[in-house]
Amino acid sequence: MVTSAHEGMHRIFQERPEVLAPVFGVLGVPLSAKATVDAVTTDVTETRPMERRVDTVLRIGPSDGEDFLLAIESQSGKVTGKEWSWAYYVAYLQAKYGLPVLLLVVCQDGATAKWAAGPFDCGTRGWTALRIYPLVAGPDNLPVITDARTVERNLPLAVLSALAHARSLDCDAILEAIGSALQELLETDPETAGYFFEFLEVTLGKTSAGQKWKRIMSFVSYFPGRGTVRETAYLEGRAEERASMVLSVLEKRGIPVPEDTRERITSCADLDTLALWVGRSWTATAAEDLFAEDPEVPGISPEQA
Repeated sequence: MVTSAHEGMHRIFQERPEVLAPVFGVLGVPLSAKATVDAVTTDVTETRPMERRVDTVLRIGPSDGEDFLLAIESQSGKVTGKEWSWAYYVAYLQAKYGLPVLLLVVCQDGATAKWAAGPFDCGTRGWTALRIYPLVAGPDNLPVITDARTVERNLPLAVLSALAHARSLDCDAILEAIGSALQELLETDPETAGYFFEFLEVTLGKTSAGQKWKRIMSFVSYFPGRGTVRETAYLEGRAEERASMVLSVLEKRGIPVPEDTRERITSCADLDTLALWVGRSWTATAAEDLFAEDPEVPGISPEQA
């Protein structure tokens, strides 16, 4: 799982390659939706003293043309000399793999995107030895997707849109639409819904957009502790959904769930604990891993848990 907004901006292409076709469509580069996508080592270092690593490298196999490499970089601001690292990546990857190379730079602000588009020339005395033209995806060309039905049809692109527009006023509406779509998706594909719940929580982090996402995902935000019948029913329903999600993820991953473990999961009413178990269900190697170092549940001693 991703650990920062920077990493999330390029990792989504590795983990959800279906985002490539619509992004290429936005950039005006034709790409078959049925293209194969394989990760390639990101190490472009020939000698260890000088380490160079591109964020993500994918080998794309279009159904209607030759394979090519796509190097993807996430850029949060202008960095002097970064353009020459990009030129190095492109030249090295083409020499190593004997394939054409495209460079995609993903940005979160317009000024960085404008700079990253280049072109960048290497030459002197009126002669250009090398020129690089990065493809750039950022807030100026990635769509603002605020309709839940549109999000459902192209969820990875909507999530990338949220990251690209995280610093703009449009982000709240994008996140609201994604939240609505993910609530629906929980019923049919809880694993995918869970992935994007956590993906956005981690990548948006403590930013204002991250705080907005946490509010959207807070199952008690609509009923501020009043103890009403409606609130109680709502929270019970959410607990059941999270418990079902834990069991569904474990089942899809082929992890057996003993009856006593199933009972512990389905009888839990604490949403925070269930959220913790949901996160662990994606990496657990056994059902018992869900309960490792559990925080104490209010009113229940560790011996009773």
